[in-house]
Amino acid sequence: MSEDCCSKESACLPSGKQEGRACSCATKPIPVVSTSLSSKDILGALKVRIGIGRMDYRVEPGLYAVGKPNNDSPVLVSANYKLTFNTLRKNLVDINCWLLILDTKGVNVWCAAGKGTFGTCELIHRIEAARLSEIVTHRRLIVPQLGASGVNAHEVKRCTGFSVTFGPIRASDIKAFLSSGFQATKEMRTVKFTFWDRLVLTPVELVEAAKKSLSVFGVLFLINLIAAQPFSVYDVAAYVGAIIAGTVLTPVLLPCIPGKAFAWKGWILGLCWTVFALWLFGWYTPDSWLLAAGYLLLLPSVSAYLALNFTGCSTFTSPSGVLKEMKIALPLIVSASIIGVVLILIHKLM
Repeated sequence: MSEDCCSKESACLPSGKQEGRACSCATKPIPVVSTSLSSKDILGALKVRIGIGRMDYRVEPGLYAVGKPNNDSPVLVSANYKLTFNTLRKNLVDINCWLLILDTKGVNVWCAAGKGTFGTCELIHRIEAARLSEIVTHRRLIVPQLGASGVNAHEVKRCTGFSVTFGPIRASDIKAFLSSGFQATKEMRTVKFTFWDRLVLTPVELVEAAKKSLSVFGVLFLINLIAAQPFSVYDVAAYVGAIIAGTVLTPVLLPCIPGKAFAWKGWILGLCWTVFALWLFGWYTPDSWLLAAGYLLLLPSVSAYLALNFTGCSTFTSPSGVLKEMKIALPLIVSASIIGVVLILIHKLM
């Protein structure tokens, strides 16, 4: 760890109280945040769930107050992704505490820890910038367990005097964690990725796939101007089905699909859909064998690629595992897709 992490930063000290503020100081008072979410917060969460304004949904890093904290109140560390920030504060009803928010560039705790923005140096910097040692008399920070991979507790202690206690996985357990004297149960330490957890992540994947598909539909329209057998609504339906298989069905059914690789799981569901679509649209004929062969190569590959994207959302993977899977899967996906597209175009232009 670089010695630069221990550099000192100047910041203001609390010197009074005013409405809506925990204190006032020479440069910037400490804001008090509510534990109730407004309609704007709820609408904002819905928007980022479908990928609207996702990278700009953040709060200012720094120190915040919840309730009426004093110099003995706990300090909870979190990310400046607003969805994370809101999830934490809504679970702090009737709790007086401080929130130390790190600048994670609008990324959640788990992903930011992997990227290094929820890390040791940033935590040390925020402690010093807030002059936290002059605001609280204790020397304990509660850091989310999912941020543990990015935080060197020993280095934080050495540079700031604050010890790091890793809190529960979920914000919903924070009240129980605090009331138990910072003791986490096995349940609090267990990472879960339930049906609902997976389902709420699918809209953004589906919307992103839909955006990318606009160019595909544009190409299909141009090809139809010269094709002997134009692309029809059935071709579009087959393609859309492959997208749904990769972005929705694969994540939702993730534990039920055999195998470990996400691309493989997506390919299986994509193949099942393609076989069904070929039967449904009557493409199992001698005149359509090139079309059928092309779609059997292309559509499962589309589903596999989209399922592979979900590795960034899942707790079922590791960075090394994702890199290994991508190295193996992407060349196969690209090759199958190219061959499939060529066979389909030959059929359409004949």
